[in-house]
Amino acid sequence: MTILWINLATVFMLAYFSRYFAVVTFSSNSIAIVKPNKLFICGSLLCLILVSGLRANIGDTGAYRHAYILNNFTWDYVKSQKDIGFGILQMILKNFTNDPQLMIFITAFITNVLIIGVFYKYSRMIELSIFVYITSGFFITSMNGIRQCLAAAIVFAATKFLFDGNWKRYFLVVLIATSIHETALILIPIYFIVRRKAWTRATFFLISIAIIVVLGFNQFSTVLFAAIQDTQYGGYKDFAEGGANVIRVAVEGAPLLIAFFGREKLKTIMPNSDYIVNMAVLSLVFMIISTQNWIFARFSIYFTLYQFILISWVVKLFKESNQRLIYFTILICYLIYHYYDSVITLNILYRSEFLDQIFR
Repeated sequence: MTILWINLATVFMLAYFSRYFAVVTFSSNSIAIVKPNKLFICGSLLCLILVSGLRANIGDTGAYRHAYILNNFTWDYVKSQKDIGFGILQMILKNFTNDPQLMIFITAFITNVLIIGVFYKYSRMIELSIFVYITSGFFITSMNGIRQCLAAAIVFAATKFLFDGNWKRYFLVVLIATSIHETALILIPIYFIVRRKAWTRATFFLISIAIIVVLGFNQFSTVLFAAIQDTQYGGYKDFAEGGANVIRVAVEGAPLLIAFFGREKLKTIMPNSDYIVNMAVLSLVFMIISTQNWIFARFSIYFTLYQFILISWVVKLFKESNQRLIYFTILICYLIYHYYDSVITLNILYRSEFLDQIFR
């Protein structure tokens, strides 16, 4: 964990200085637009890429490395596999080297560049977005669910199309992401759900549905798994690793609770806040359901990234005299959660042949 703690401190410090030396402009409706310093953000991004891209373990990393070495990625093999886009990526990389570290590094590079790029454009306090990106566990998740987090990052990069209502381009990006991980296809119907005002009856209906599903999960799971039994996800009915921790649900819900009470001010200071809130609500919905079966947390991956944008704005919902207190409260609470999640619960052990030699 030592390298991960060093990474957290370094990334946050660089991101903080990127905002400290930011350029502030104002839109036509007097909304402050903060453009962080690109040099410091690039430094922060570089740390994330190096730590993620040079890893030798964590989650499914070992399985991906083994598959890359073992398989011969011909066109016939790629077409015979699910998620053809990821197969094509590996086929291209195999033309350069058989070392799986290149595949790990390239996926880490693409994933983090796309995510931090969207934070750069839409976050009010970018260091908070990046800090929570790490301490919430998503950064670790990106090293575990490599394909799905890559797909989520690709769709996340199409946020502008979502905001502009450019459904043709958004759907095209979703289809590209679907070639990496099939679950990304869920974003097509989601597009029509989130492009509406936040905190309407539909918002509370979705949350109510999640609670009802939890209360009647046995009946719900029977119907769901019967419907998908002939798909590549049919095996999930035998998934027996339990449900997500309720503390995780609280972490997902806290920014939304603040956003709800400050919803009127949020609309005036945060462009496209309705769409971001709606995405964050869907993340909470899937996380609530995942308390019964952890596999549903996989779907929240596509929406949780919007939580990180939202949390960078909630500080500004408070009186100016209280904002410093709220800012440090967020940092401390997420730091405590990060220790609980990564050290106590998961006992994450990070290994990197390259970085181990440097810090030895």
